[in-house]
Amino acid sequence: MQKIIEKIPGHDSEIYGLGVDSIITAVILLILIVILRQLTGLLIPKIFNSVSVGSTVAREALSNSGKALGVAIGSWGGMHLVEDVDWLTSTLQLVMVIAIVVTAFRFVGVIHAFVMWTDEDGVLDGSQKTVVSAAESIMRFLIVIFGMVFIADALGFDLTTMVAGLGITGLALALAAQDTISNIFGATTVLLDRPFQVGDWVVIGTVEGEVMEIGLRTTLIRTSLDTVVTMPNANLTNTPVENWGKRRFRRWQPIFKLDINSDPNKVSEFCDDITNLISNHEKTMKEEDSFARVSALGPDAIDIGCNIYWNISSGKVEREVRDVFLIQIMELAKTHELNFHDNRRRHSA
Repeated sequence: MQKIIEKIPGHDSEIYGLGVDSIITAVILLILIVILRQLTGLLIPKIFNSVSVGSTVAREALSNSGKALGVAIGSWGGMHLVEDVDWLTSTLQLVMVIAIVVTAFRFVGVIHAFVMWTDEDGVLDGSQKTVVSAAESIMRFLIVIFGMVFIADALGFDLTTMVAGLGITGLALALAAQDTISNIFGATTVLLDRPFQVGDWVVIGTVEGEVMEIGLRTTLIRTSLDTVVTMPNANLTNTPVENWGKRRFRRWQPIFKLDINSDPNKVSEFCDDITNLISNHEKTMKEEDSFARVSALGPDAIDIGCNIYWNISSGKVEREVRDVFLIQIMELAKTHELNFHDNRRRHSA
């Protein structure tokens, strides 16, 4: 490259203390780096096309990390082409290190798409989402820490002195960052003990909602009002967690009120038919603990108490099954010629 620049007239002059030849070299390298940036930004997504299929986030992460990788490659090549220009070499080294850190940081977004690609059904369950979220947070944290060290080295800082300084100020930093450290340990506890995972409906203290994301410092919970609560992970280590997502069954105890003047024999048959309906239902379990019996007698009504265990994991399915079940109860009442209690009616003695 130097021989080519020497053929340019006036290459040995200076502008504001900088040699024209070094300025021309920097411009040429800048153009080459921009070209490489665009090329790698197009090639990297195509190389990992099978991984990023169906994930907009992964395609964007691959494109952005590819561009940063192109800058790093261009800077590395430029360092070997202009070894005799000290200021330009130092600048290229700094740009290369920063570009490598940016490449790694942006590439973290591909973890989610890679896990989906390796998954058999292509859909992540709550456990996988939890691991992916935590892995992304930990990776970004480590990349930032090591990236700061490499950038400091590229800027010419004495790392030995820095390490010694960190040893002296370590206690102060630990005290200042004790909340952050507590949150990191809290995240580790959640990952190891797994009291909940992404997608579970939980009650933590006064907060109730669906777990959206488990990060390195905080856990995001979306409430029933569609608001998002940011909860520090440190709070999770000493706060009881009620996880509705880990229920083995869904217990339902409806009470049906029949008219007080109903025929006792028909009421008994009605209870037996409800019990059979519960036992034979495809969505029920623990039949031995399920029942439908007269639970109370009032001045105007007969209370039929039921105990039902649904073998259902979805709230939507539970609502649908309840709807069908209640309609079947209405049909049974009509079959036995029984009327439900009407609060508007008064019965005389």
